[in-house]
Amino acid sequence: MNVSLSVWLLTVAGLCVLVAADFFIGRKPHDVSVREAGIWTAVWVVLACLFGVGLLVVGGGGPGGEFFAGYITEKSLSVDNLFVFVLIMAKFAVPSQYQQRVLMVGVLVALVLRAAFIAAGAAIISAFSWVFYLFGAFLIWTAWKLVQDARKKEHEQEYEENKLLKSIERRFGVADRYHGTRLWVEENGRRVMTPMLVVILAIGFTDILFALDSIPAIYGLTQDPYIVFTANAFALMGLRQLYFLIGGLLKKLVHLSYGLSVILGFIGVKLVLHALHESGVHVPEIGIPFSLGFIVLVLAVTTASSLWVTRRQERA
Repeated sequence: MNVSLSVWLLTVAGLCVLVAADFFIGRKPHDVSVREAGIWTAVWVVLACLFGVGLLVVGGGGPGGEFFAGYITEKSLSVDNLFVFVLIMAKFAVPSQYQQRVLMVGVLVALVLRAAFIAAGAAIISAFSWVFYLFGAFLIWTAWKLVQDARKKEHEQEYEENKLLKSIERRFGVADRYHGTRLWVEENGRRVMTPMLVVILAIGFTDILFALDSIPAIYGLTQDPYIVFTANAFALMGLRQLYFLIGGLLKKLVHLSYGLSVILGFIGVKLVLHALHESGVHVPEIGIPFSLGFIVLVLAVTTASSLWVTRRQERA
């Protein structure tokens, strides 16, 4: 798509308004009910669908199909990421009324990081077409690693703080309890971090790792930076509400990692084929209609099989 600077600015401004509205609505710490989470999850999904339909009308089937394929893929990866968020919340014993604030800041950090990664990815792709080989190989390796992690049941393990986070905690010190949503407090004459800030940093560092998977994945479906950015933005917005809506169902999606590994492997192969085609090798390329159908089918089978297995386990 040939997107003008004015359209870019309007899109970013519109997304900023939506994020600000979301922040204003959830500014007061409180326990998020299933009803509230369900309503706002539906609102974000409807907004994403309306945007995708708008692309279909303005840009045609190609851009619209690329957006929906990218949005569904990124949303699915985000659901898998919620497993890690659950572990982080449990590790730091975040009070339920403050969890939405942590997730809200985490989404804002993720949006900024994704924008930076998307811009870097677009610049690299425009300069070096061979980078598709690297993206494809990375996604195939990630798919294999997801399978290995699923077999080890890593989601059931505790969250381990990385060395950087531990060094920051030692450098600045951490208060012994939460002080509402405050990030810094005075303690014994010293300014120290609160556990709230530590949790936000943990979410932020995790977002960096998530971006390393998601950005190559969506670039395997579209090379349009505008579609890549908007699909990521809509997939991330509403993630906070989705956390409270399906938090109890996450453990039931036992096959989600396997489904995502199939999708990432598929996109990895698609990227390699595209790279070969760009290099002048006559190989078949996988179109967006097939990609979209394949992704939806894998997610449907994964969800159905997960619920069937957990239902059998509950009856046993």
